[in-house]
Order: sequence, then structure tokens, then C-alpha cells
Amino acid sequence: MKRRQFVKLATGVLVAARLDLVSAFQSGQMPRLNYATDYKAYFHFGNDGRITCFVGRIEMGQGNMTSLAQLVAEELGVDVGAIDMVMGDTARCPWDLGTFGSMSIAVFGPVLRKAAADARKVLADVAPQVKITNARSIGEPVPRKDGLDKITGRAQFAGDIRLTDMLYVRILRPPAHGATLRNVDTSAAERLPGVRIVRDGDFVAALHEHPDEAAGALARVVAEWDRHAPPIDDRNIFEHLKSAAPAPVTLASAGDLAQGERAAAKAFVETYRNAYVAHAPIETHTALAANDNGILTVWASTQAPFIVKEQVAGALGLPASKVRIITPFVGGGFGGKTAGPQAVEAARLSQLTGRPVQVMWDRAEEFFFDTCRPAALIQIKSAIDAAGRIVLWDADVIGAGEGGAVPFYDIPNQRVLAHGGWQTPSPGLHPFEVGAWRAPAMNSNTFAREIQMDVMAAAAGVDPLAFRMNHLSDARMRRVLDTAAQRFGWSPHTGSGSTGVGVACGIYASTCVATMAQVTVDRAGGGIRVNRVVCVQDMGQAVNPNGARAQIEGCVTMGLGYALGEQVRFKDGAILDRNFDTYFMPRFSTLPAIEAVLVPSDARPSAGGEPAIICMGAVIANAVHGAIGRWPHDLPMTAAQVRRLT
Repeated sequence: MKRRQFVKLATGVLVAARLDLVSAFQSGQMPRLNYATDYKAYFHFGNDGRITCFVGRIEMGQGNMTSLAQLVAEELGVDVGAIDMVMGDTARCPWDLGTFGSMSIAVFGPVLRKAAADARKVLADVAPQVKITNARSIGEPVPRKDGLDKITGRAQFAGDIRLTDMLYVRILRPPAHGATLRNVDTSAAERLPGVRIVRDGDFVAALHEHPDEAAGALARVVAEWDRHAPPIDDRNIFEHLKSAAPAPVTLASAGDLAQGERAAAKAFVETYRNAYVAHAPIETHTALAANDNGILTVWASTQAPFIVKEQVAGALGLPASKVRIITPFVGGGFGGKTAGPQAVEAARLSQLTGRPVQVMWDRAEEFFFDTCRPAALIQIKSAIDAAGRIVLWDADVIGAGEGGAVPFYDIPNQRVLAHGGWQTPSPGLHPFEVGAWRAPAMNSNTFAREIQMDVMAAAAGVDPLAFRMNHLSDARMRRVLDTAAQRFGWSPHTGSGSTGVGVACGIYASTCVATMAQVTVDRAGGGIRVNRVVCVQDMGQAVNPNGARAQIEGCVTMGLGYALGEQVRFKDGAILDRNFDTYFMPRFSTLPAIEAVLVPSDARPSAGGEPAIICMGAVIANAVHGAIGRWPHDLPMTAAQVRRLT
């Protein structure tokens, strides 16, 4: 099997498994999954009174290890400190599709609570040594279970694991997407002491007991490539998207567009664009594979260990029962580690060499092989009547996907069409692989929708907050917006000179979020400084309020990246950004004052890990308008774009 074949296998299984699931959850539906129902699958009660909880979910910094333990503690009536978590081990934990989409608490949480409640009914008989305290832990700011290990450096990630006789590897990579290997000479590398060269079709790797020696050996491999440079690059991508857009899928159709046209006093036709964006996790894709008594064990940085198990088994022609995936702590995923190509590579090399093999992508490989958030082109035609009411909404979403594309505002005549996206196979639409990126499609569609709302509000001469309220019947969203206005001290006229304020809101998987921001714009240089952000979220009952607020702060920080500078540049099939010297990331020194606010609620918990990121592009763009009188229409909002606007 050629490398390209098993990389496709490593992504295809996952894509088929999760598309409908994520889309359904984003729209507020609770997906049904085939979870284990017997409490014995989830719990072990030790003779020392401690309880081990086994879950297929993983911990990648979002706090699952703590919040899931809180759910268990609540139902068992024990102290949360008595619970030890084992996560993401396919040999010990019951099946789970994966950790993505902010579904851990909202979707899996009720399953785990039911299992714990069932266990409590027989706890006195099966584990009398367990101390029942009737503690109530849900809603309490419990310290993170992984906190001490991570701040002291004891926490192990896939790249920290060492096995006797293990080999490190560097793999020959193509210089560009679409390049094929014509000829390779490995003779110079093979002469180096301790180096082992593996060649299997167009898959070539150099292995050694020391990583620097493996890298040095690969540097001596001479490869000739046939490059089929596509004409698409980051400068003409939007023209390409428009011309290559596949037939649309209708996401919404209501009222009569012609009637909306007739009722229009003012119409607005706007186009919004966003660039490709990398996941850029702090930990690159990493895996260590070894054969242990006939079982191929892979320690992998992945969000979906059970899916990666199937990928590895399928790629190597093994029965799934002979593959075990163990997921240590994961250093960030954001949707990019739901597939496990590096796990397949490590497993394949371990099988070929008969020794443990670690694959750790360097940063250049991460930028090249990881999927990207898709570039997108969103065209909206809307209109208001003489009274300032929205009477028309006609949108075409090209490339982004459907999440957040249908407006939640009260609009009588509307149509929303989606042409391809991250979740839709669209050959020829994107020049390289795209995939889920934190809150898939939501960032792009919220950016377009919320700027369009401000454009109409300005034309109607109405405060943008009031304009939204005038078109909202959703009581929860109205409450979130009102709370944000109070905490921020909202007034659209608080800007002066080059300072402006903005508002944006959205709904992600039943969680309502509203964000307000103040920015200062350097009119001469074009730079945008975000001074203050207030983000208010109604996510139902927050299991761990501290963890929920930390997620909001993380979303705001990550959102500043895609709003102000992140973009993957490419030309002739090559990725031009290979490290953080050219790829923009927010620095702590540039962060605004962030106020994360949770609206009190006794409702069932909903999404918490992604909603707060979806408004960041729009709220900054709307604040820029408050400062300079014009809206950016492109993500990221680079200094060059702002200079053109001023």
C-alpha cells in the first residue's frame, strides 16, 4: 500500500463517521451513539476505596479529566478527589467515537451519569469500602486533576514515552502537494553507522536510535520529484472557489424572496472571505508504536483513539483485536487530531522493522500534512424595509460548510445555499485537505452574518445592539446580549478618534454567546489593537465554572489569531508557512483584558469548548467600523487590508 493510499484511509474512515454527527450537534440536536450501558464498563472500585473511571474520551487541555470526574462524583455521592480517570485507552475503556465538537459533557455526560447512578444502586453490596459523602460537585470550581502534573512537567505526552530499543524516524516528504517521487538514492544514508533505511513504494524513511542521527541520514537521501504545480495560490483562491463551486445544497428556504425584494427600501449585497487557517497545536502529530506479545500498541496524540484503531488495523491488514491505541495527554487538537496519519506511519514502520518506532512530525510537516480550516467565500444579499425591518436574506456559502449559515434572527423571506465545505467531499474545490477547525464553519459564517447585521443597522440608523434585539425572539439570546451590554457598558458611540466598539453574537449547539469588544486602529500603519473583550455565554449548567471560563478565555485568544493574522500561504502546491516565524499567532503580550461571563442556568449542559470563538472575527470587524467607519470583509484583518479601508 502506497503512502497516499493509507493517508486517505486514515482520514476517510473518520470523515464518514462524524459528518452528520457534528452538523446535527451544531444545530442543537443530540446525536444518538452506541455507548456501553453497563456501569461495569466504566468503573472499578478498588479495595482502598478509590474509584477508577474508564472513558474513551481524551484530555487535550479542555478539562475533560476534571469535569467528567465531577459528573461521576455527583451521581455516586463521593468526593471528586477519590476518582482516578483512565482515558482514551482502547483496551481498557468502552468505545467512544471521539473528543470533538464540544460534545463531551452535552452528549457523553448523560451516559456517564446514568452509569454512575446505576452503580450507586448497588454500591453498598459491590464496594462497601467506598466512602459515601453525598458531596455535590457539579457547579463547583474544582481544581483540575491534570493541573499539578502539567505545571511540574510530570505529565506525559506521546513524545515523552520511551521504550527499550526504540527507533526515531524521519520520513521523506514531497516538496509540494501533488508531487510524485520519480527517483530516490539512499546509498549515502545507508552507509551511516546505526542508520536503517526503509523503502516501501514511495514511502522512504530513515531510522536511528537518536533523532538527530535519523534527521542527518534523511538529509543525505537524494530524491527527484515530478511536480504538477496547480495554478491555484493564496492570491487567486477566491476566484477559484467561485468558479469551482459545486452544486448547492439548500440549508434554509422560507417565505418568498420576490416578496422580500418588493418590500425592500434598501438592499445590501456584500461578499466576505476567509483564508485557510492551520490548527497549529503546541504538540505536533506524534505516535509511538510497538509490538507487545502479538498486540500492536500505539501511543498516539489523537482526539479519536477508537477511530485511529480502525485506521491502523485497516492500513496494516490486522484484525482490530490486535491493535491497541493509548492516548496520553494531548497538547491541543482543535479538530486536527481526529485522524491519526502519524499513528499509521509509526505502526507501519514498527511492523517493517520489528522494533518500537516513534514518529513525531516537525513543525513544517505539521503545516504541510495537517488539514486546514477551509478558505471560504460567502455572498449575502439582504434588505430592510422603510421601518428598518429585515425583509430579505439570500446567502451563498462557498467552501466553508453549513455550521452557522442559517440566521437565527427573525427574517420572513430567506434562502441559504451551501456549496461544498469541510464536511463535503468536493473534488477540485480545495487544493489540499481541509477539515474541522474549532467550531467548524461557524467562524466563517458568523463573521459574514454579524457584519451584515451591522451594515443593515447602520443603514437603518439603529444601534447595532438594538437592531439585533428588534429581530430576536429567542429569549436566551436576548438575555445573553442584555447581560453582555450591562457588563461591557455598551454604547455604540463610546469610540473616539481611532477607537471603536463592536458587538456580535451566535448560537453553537444550543449554547448562546454574545461578545463585545473595544479596539484601537492605527490608521497610518493599519494595525488593530484589541483592548477589551467581554464574552457572555449561556451554556446551561456549567459543570466546572472555572473550566468553562478558561475555555472562553482560550477561545477569545485563539479567535484573535484567525481574526488578525492567521493564514496559510501557498503557491505551486507548496505551503509557504513552515513555522511560527511567518505564521501569525497571538502573543500574551498583545492580549486584551478578557472578561468571561457565565449566565446562571439550571438547564441541561450544552456546548462549552467552542462557542466563544465563533464571534471573534465579527466583533473585531464591527469594532473596526466603529473606529474608522468601514468594515473589513476579509479574514484575517491584516494591516494592509485596514490601510486600504482608511
